[in-house]
Amino acid sequence: MINSKKKLVVIGNGMAGINTVEQILKLTDKYEITVLGSEPHPNYNRIMLSYVLEGSKTIDDIILNDLQWYADQGITLYTGKMVKSIDGEHKKILTEDGLEIDYDVALVATGSQSFILPIPGKELPGVIGFRDIADCSAMLKAELERQGIKFAMQMQTAEVYGQDRVQGLRFSDGSELEADLVVMAVGIKPNIQVAKESGMETNRGIVVDDFMRTSMPDVYAVGECVEHRGICYGLVAPLFEQGSVIAKHLAGVDTEGYAGSVVSTKLKISGVDVFSAGEFITQPEHTAIVAKDEWKRTYKKVLLRDNKIVGTVLFGDVSESASLQKYVRQQTEMTDEIYGQIMGTGCGNHGAKTSSVETMADDEIVCGCNGVTKKAIVEAINENGLTTVDEIKACTGATRSCGGCKPVVEQILQYVLGDSFKTSAKQGICGCTTLSRDEIVEAIKTKGLTTTREVMNVLGWHNDEGCSKCRPALNYYLGMINPDTYENEGDSRFVNERLHANIQKDGTFTVVPRMYGGVTTPEDLKKIADVSLKYNVKVVKVTGGQRLDLIGVRKEDLPKVWEELDMPSGYAYAKSLRTVKTCVGSQFCRFGTQDSMGMGEVLERKFERLDFPAKFKLAVNGCPRNCAESCTKDIGIVGNDGGWEIFIGGNGGIKARLADSLCKVKTDAELIDIVGAVMQFYRETGQYLERTSEWVERIGLEEIQKAVVNDTANRQALVERVEFALQQVEDPWKKIIHDEDTRKNLFEAVTPSIV
Repeated sequence: MINSKKKLVVIGNGMAGINTVEQILKLTDKYEITVLGSEPHPNYNRIMLSYVLEGSKTIDDIILNDLQWYADQGITLYTGKMVKSIDGEHKKILTEDGLEIDYDVALVATGSQSFILPIPGKELPGVIGFRDIADCSAMLKAELERQGIKFAMQMQTAEVYGQDRVQGLRFSDGSELEADLVVMAVGIKPNIQVAKESGMETNRGIVVDDFMRTSMPDVYAVGECVEHRGICYGLVAPLFEQGSVIAKHLAGVDTEGYAGSVVSTKLKISGVDVFSAGEFITQPEHTAIVAKDEWKRTYKKVLLRDNKIVGTVLFGDVSESASLQKYVRQQTEMTDEIYGQIMGTGCGNHGAKTSSVETMADDEIVCGCNGVTKKAIVEAINENGLTTVDEIKACTGATRSCGGCKPVVEQILQYVLGDSFKTSAKQGICGCTTLSRDEIVEAIKTKGLTTTREVMNVLGWHNDEGCSKCRPALNYYLGMINPDTYENEGDSRFVNERLHANIQKDGTFTVVPRMYGGVTTPEDLKKIADVSLKYNVKVVKVTGGQRLDLIGVRKEDLPKVWEELDMPSGYAYAKSLRTVKTCVGSQFCRFGTQDSMGMGEVLERKFERLDFPAKFKLAVNGCPRNCAESCTKDIGIVGNDGGWEIFIGGNGGIKARLADSLCKVKTDAELIDIVGAVMQFYRETGQYLERTSEWVERIGLEEIQKAVVNDTANRQALVERVEFALQQVEDPWKKIIHDEDTRKNLFEAVTPSIV
């Protein structure tokens, strides 16, 4: 049978190109689709890369379209393929490795690249690109400085200096700034290499018309590589609007051309909400309406031109972002009523307040990451009987990426369902189940469930095999509930935890031995040096947790390195106790009032190897000068003349948070008991992957104080349970060293190549 379908070849496997493909598939089946991607992965959410870097998500968590999706849609996917050029005369796509692919219609979606400053030293190892957008207002700068971030504004970088690797920056005024890592976040440039090689018209980007057609017949372009009416867009929502036009045009559906986009973005910068839409820099022709509240740390600016709303900036409180974005998009005339609504004064306070989603246009994009409109969400709710945000996510894709649109999606759900809406509609721990964490834990206890597969079977999982979210969570809950009888399921753990070492991008591993309280000995240091030389360790890095990373160990050498080090695992790869950071304390410091090094060692030796919902860090300071940074640790301890003060829920990562003061104690014994009780209470009530910074805010500081400080009987019960759990743990490195079968299967087996 002759295949009558036209051949559509997509160059680029990113969000813009694949979203366009998704929209085409909804409208027509007349194309045989081939996708060429330069990376080895299927389509993933670039917006979430920061969380992969931080460790709270894996690459599997941010995949938008897995390999099975391509197969189900009949799409031929080539990964790791670099396209060289397009032969428009013979209608062929040519790749760097010699592959030729015929096409009837081609879509270029090659995205953009980080712009690297053209300065000496830019090629040094340790200089990388990154992409971010922020409105650096004075208030935002002050807030981030309050969190410990330093700024060097109005500086002109002259060069990056260093020998074999970056060592710092040198500025035009002659000053220098030492650095181990330089991230250039100075914008992006469209990736137009393929277009230029193919002879298409390019300027800053690939020049397209209103139907996204390039100068080459039957070749379209979409996304960050495109220049439309002199503008290149670097945000997601415009790219999806472009994709919608292409999809309708290729499917033969009547559509108006792409007329450009009103750019808006909503970010959370180190815990601070920021939103902007349209024009945001005040110019002489603007009338600015500004409200600033330094006590609540909020800022609002609305810009008018000829009395029409053309731009806005929100800081701290972004609850009005949907309505303001609509006004900017439509260039709404400012009135007393709108002014009152925006500023909370005058006629805006009279009568019932109209929901912003009620007045939102049907074609307005709610989820910028995935191009989902209000109309698509409303139709999905009505046609499929959806009642939860998770159901909307599964059906439409809204909220499945950064989650920033979740409040608006919930408002739309409430608007559509009316009185039948439940604000706290139950959502499962993942898409495989509607059961919450608490329901699953209770069922494991009452039904006596003992394995992840048994849990999924008895509790009616939608997906019999589970997923990368629920399987590690179930493995943790089962071990936490039955520490003496549960057999850990390695297949349900992440690769780092299965192999007890952190995998690096080149396939080698990092070994981090335990250094109790950040203290070591000359003998151990010599041993580390000898082993590093013997096994050609690439780098020995001092960590922020006061220990040493041995970076670049081959997988097959891991057991031998562990054996020759003869030191305990530092658990740098696990959801476990990582480090106990200390200052020198009263042993050496003239300001020290307590023995912080001694207490740090006691706590680390006592609680090492204990599993937690997420990674766990401590710090012990010998005095209130706080040199060991207790304010950003899961548990921070500060010594004083009368004893110790305990802080909980700190975090210094992407979601920065200062720790809360839990209590003060007078004795070392009381300190150790309360630390153990807090750990066990977190183990028993925390959601998998939930850091203590989030846990404290969800549970509430008062509830935690009640459970571990005020109620001494409950504290003692928690201490007994954590002691029982600790009796079951053993060092994983030593276990593997003496287990020949595991050692052979995990570290010596040869994996065949896949062609």
